Amino acid sequence: MHEALTTDEPLAHGLKQRHLTMLGLGGVIGAGLFVGSGAGIAVAGPGIVLSYLIAGTIAMLVMRMLGEMSSAMPASGSFSVHAEKAIGRWAGFTVGWLYWFLLVVVLAVEATAAATIAHDWAPALPQWGWVLVFMVLFTLANLTAVRNFGEFEFWFAALKVGAIVLFLILGTLAVFGLLPDTDPVGLTHLTGDGGFLPNGWGGVISGVLAVVFAFGGLEVVTIAAAETDDPARAVGRAVRSAVVRILFFYVGSMLVIVTLLPWTAQQAGLSPYVTVLDSIGIPQAGQIMNIVVFVALLSALNANLYGASRMVFSLAERGEAPRGLLRISGGGVPRRAVLASVAFGFVSVLLNLKWPDSVFLYLLNSVGAVLLFVWALIAVSQLRLRRRIEREAPGTLTLRMWAFPWLTWATLAAMAGVLVLMLTDDTARPQVLWSSGATAAVLIVAGVRELRSRRG
Repeated sequence: MHEALTTDEPLAHGLKQRHLTMLGLGGVIGAGLFVGSGAGIAVAGPGIVLSYLIAGTIAMLVMRMLGEMSSAMPASGSFSVHAEKAIGRWAGFTVGWLYWFLLVVVLAVEATAAATIAHDWAPALPQWGWVLVFMVLFTLANLTAVRNFGEFEFWFAALKVGAIVLFLILGTLAVFGLLPDTDPVGLTHLTGDGGFLPNGWGGVISGVLAVVFAFGGLEVVTIAAAETDDPARAVGRAVRSAVVRILFFYVGSMLVIVTLLPWTAQQAGLSPYVTVLDSIGIPQAGQIMNIVVFVALLSALNANLYGASRMVFSLAERGEAPRGLLRISGGGVPRRAVLASVAFGFVSVLLNLKWPDSVFLYLLNSVGAVLLFVWALIAVSQLRLRRRIEREAPGTLTLRMWAFPWLTWATLAAMAGVLVLMLTDDTARPQVLWSSGATAAVLIVAGVRELRSRRG
């Protein structure tokens, strides 16, 4: 392969294809689906199915672009490396640090939420004590061989996927009246209660804003691919299997929920899954979903810590982060990068516990729209790299973006549309403004570094 496109990875190749495939399936299935989907149903009604279809399609197209680039040039820095090669050092620096910042802030939300559930089960240990237990546990898991991270994620993801499959089976049987004490519901709840679009297309668009960020997390698959024996083949298979199945899980779940019950039956703050399971007579539905959400939170915490450590390690490799983070253990694990990521994670957790409605809220708003900025840079990188790869190493294009370049441009336009809509939404506007401020700050640092580099 052309020298400018190659990336030698010093990290251990301890992940197997099954780890990567399950990471792709489970990495994106989190509390946002199990609990947060209720907010989407509240604004879109049965039209939430279309909201998830639109948001999921955007995520699927972004992953296809990312899969194309990652199979051609796998690297632990994934899209940060691609942005650097396609656009310039400033772009790789910006997207890498923004994504790292996003992961370590969201990590605090997940750790705190998991600790809240655990504290309800075992109140003898205070909430901060549970946070400490989780952070220490997953720090140790990430400091040991990468296959330990892979095994943790494999079983976490297997439980989440199993829970959704079981929910889909039970829900479908209930829709057709095939469970005890149930009658066929037909299309009553899809066409009644205000119709399929009770709040019109405006409700569907508001639903997109509520659910699009639930698809964040798929990117970690392409970061992890660099630590498999055959990165190019592994990432291609993982992306192909993940995107379609995840779309099926999300859209299928929503279709079952709004078909089985009136959309007005959903209560704010209560998981729609719990409401459905209660309605078909599943005992202890609330506790069952609490366990699933708890596992989903720990899984996301584990994956985010992994993704953050590999991203900052890749930045250090390219001279965009302190060189001291490059120290690798005998097992091929970037331990200092793990510790640096978890250290900021601890700070975020402390801010969340101490000032959840002030300091941490500003921090959370500052990463609220970052995922869309990252996705946009992935699309721009793919537009620029595709021609170059075709020219220099066409044999590496084992996974291709559909209808290039038209679908890439359409995806960029869709993301721009989502950002504009967020600016018109009173709830989402602060996220765009704060995230834009954080992005501008990173861009300024990147620009200063670029100027110094040129002068040097």
